[in-house]
Amino acid sequence: MDFSEIIGQKHLQSHLIKTVDNGRVPHAQLFVGNSGSGLLPMAIAYAQYLLCQSHEPNSTAQLHCKQKIAKLAHPDLHFVYPVNTNDVVKKNPVSSLFSEEWRAFVLSNPYASLFDWFQTLGIENKQGNINVREAEEIAKRLSLKAYEGGYKVMIIWMADKMNTECANKILKLVEEPPERTVLLLLTEQEEQILATIRSRCQRLHFPLLPEEQIAKALQAKHAVPEKVAKKVSRQAHGDFNKALHLYQQDGDDKVFEAWFVQWVRTAFKAKGNKAVIHSLLLWSDSIASEGRETQKKFLLFCMELFRQAMLQNYKADSLIFFEAQDSVFSIEKFAPFIHQNNIYEITKALEDAIYHVERNGNAKIIFTDLSMQLTRLIHASEKV
Repeated sequence: MDFSEIIGQKHLQSHLIKTVDNGRVPHAQLFVGNSGSGLLPMAIAYAQYLLCQSHEPNSTAQLHCKQKIAKLAHPDLHFVYPVNTNDVVKKNPVSSLFSEEWRAFVLSNPYASLFDWFQTLGIENKQGNINVREAEEIAKRLSLKAYEGGYKVMIIWMADKMNTECANKILKLVEEPPERTVLLLLTEQEEQILATIRSRCQRLHFPLLPEEQIAKALQAKHAVPEKVAKKVSRQAHGDFNKALHLYQQDGDDKVFEAWFVQWVRTAFKAKGNKAVIHSLLLWSDSIASEGRETQKKFLLFCMELFRQAMLQNYKADSLIFFEAQDSVFSIEKFAPFIHQNNIYEITKALEDAIYHVERNGNAKIIFTDLSMQLTRLIHASEKV
């Protein structure tokens, strides 16, 4: 993958190229941002520039180097990513056992999300992680000499999924890496990475992609008509992966919207109405039966939709991209109920629910508690 294939982020590309050209390559770097803003494709393009720069420009050797990276098969380019047991790998899961699936996944869409990856492995009802066995594998791979005599690059995708044991073992590599070794840690949740690791990495923050760049990429890479590309890019909120799902209409937004509409309507009716509270409990039980990754994704969807409703309430039209797929639901009619006096508490309740889901809390209790809070918050008065 070449820098020319990456959507936007020109200032970051320029910075990374300069680090190589000037011989000042940090041994440990942390790429922070949404996966749909291009963390992984940027890391692969950077790895290509590093690994192929020792060859003469446009030489056969450089061409072969680039071809190997394009297939994710260069012997000095290594990947680590969250995994878990599935129908094929029954125990002791590590990244190397899923290398074929990983190559197919990345080559299909390098902007894809963690949830997409879990779906590929068939573990969306579990929580993938990077465990201590992975740390041992990393140490073994990086202790070997570079196959082509130059750099070795290790890309750790979704590094925030490292468990504590793994992170502690990785710390030594971050502090004292083997010669000409580059560690690239990619994360959407920087605060979840061990502080001692973060402090030893050079950080690059990836902004969300502008609408016009997403629209152009959809037209150029996927032959999306201009009018459709502009509409989709507006709804994607800076995330190219979400734009693809919206265009292909294979995302979860339609299902999530139906869950959301049922939830807020029932919560609104439930205040002081015991009969309706039973319906709210049934809704909570149904969401609790979903996989944890689906639950987290739904809660993030809710957070964004509440935010869109507040923006609609305060007439911030230029920031509104939500378009209801259910013709009965109107964000304009819903918006007056989301305002300055309840948006903070609603957001806090959703964040707390995500926190507890991530830590394997009892899902029925989490969603029941969240629903009970919403029955109160949605009736809060906008007037102080």
